[in-house]
Amino acid sequence: MTTFTYSRWRSLSYSSLLFICCGVAFSGYLGSNMRLPVVPLYVQSIGADTVQVGIINSAFLLMAGILSLPMGILSDRFGRKLFASLGLIVLSITSFLLYFSKTPMQVMWIYLFFGAGLAAFGPTMMSFVADFSPVTHLGRSYGWYTTALYTSMSLGPAIGGFVAQQRGFLQVFLISGTIIFLTFWAVLLFLPPTHLVITDRPKKRNPSIIVRELLKNRPLLSCWLVTLGGCFALGMFITFLPLHAQNQSLTVWQIGLVFAAQGLSNALSRIPFGYLSDKVANRSTLVVIGLIGFSASMAGFAISKSMIHFVTFAVAFGTSMGLAFTSVGALIAEVVPLESRGLAMGGYNTCIYFGMMLSSASMGAIIRKIGFEDGFFITAVINLILVGFFYLLMKEFSRIKAKNW
Repeated sequence: MTTFTYSRWRSLSYSSLLFICCGVAFSGYLGSNMRLPVVPLYVQSIGADTVQVGIINSAFLLMAGILSLPMGILSDRFGRKLFASLGLIVLSITSFLLYFSKTPMQVMWIYLFFGAGLAAFGPTMMSFVADFSPVTHLGRSYGWYTTALYTSMSLGPAIGGFVAQQRGFLQVFLISGTIIFLTFWAVLLFLPPTHLVITDRPKKRNPSIIVRELLKNRPLLSCWLVTLGGCFALGMFITFLPLHAQNQSLTVWQIGLVFAAQGLSNALSRIPFGYLSDKVANRSTLVVIGLIGFSASMAGFAISKSMIHFVTFAVAFGTSMGLAFTSVGALIAEVVPLESRGLAMGGYNTCIYFGMMLSSASMGAIIRKIGFEDGFFITAVINLILVGFFYLLMKEFSRIKAKNW
């Protein structure tokens, strides 16, 4: 039986492995994101005030940010399949626990474990994609993978909201838990152990040495830096654009359309940009172009006065995000040794969660003093400054890469 299973996994092609990973990411994130718009309304219905809702929503981001890095290190040591499976089990259990929760405090504790599950699942799957992808295919791999991820992140809240309206909050948690539990079985049955599909054999090295080396890896640090800056801008968009647009007389439906335009352009742009990043001599150039587009979009939101303005800049924002982040994911896999990928992707996910948290936590007070327009302009400037640091830190790597191209 073991021989048959191993031979089946060894015969899997690159396309088959990518299809499996995209399917796992789609269903795992679909089930997880079904809960996101529902939980704030649910905890409000069981007695939470606005402050408690904010604390509960930030709890899973905080835990995911803290644990992504160590979970990535552990997946390097003990295997991607193990930690992807553990992450899905935790995510599934938290959904079922929400069904039985009765107080805001119970929901907060459940959401802390939700963040832990995301930290185990997200970086591990991104590392696994890099493990079986040749360097020449990293861009297209992350293009397809992140398209599946962001499509599910867009559909999940919409499905969760529809189910909640038709069947009630509790049914959302049951359906979410079931989808994630089925995804766990898909990982268990179809995802091969890393050592059977890996393109190169990793070296066994002391984790403390690996960490010290990565902290001196300037290209990796620059990728983490711009990820933090880009997600600071993303947090600004998610948290404060609805309030800014409402001040400009947009209706709730129109604001939803702005978000849909951003999500659709983000998802659809990732596959072609992934193929593009495999064809250019230096992926960092695409990162710079994408993040300059980020900054321009932030400035555009600041001056927007009508729905057409907001939708136009939302499309530009989503497209810029697709270009920059598809290239960043591939670039991280390219600039670190194989035995460090889990750690590197863990740091990448930490920067995503912390960037969004920092924006939500800090920009509210700033906006209260200077207004939404100047708040978006400041975010654009912060992003541009970090792009400049990225360019300077990547110069040496870019020069070596161009010479070898």
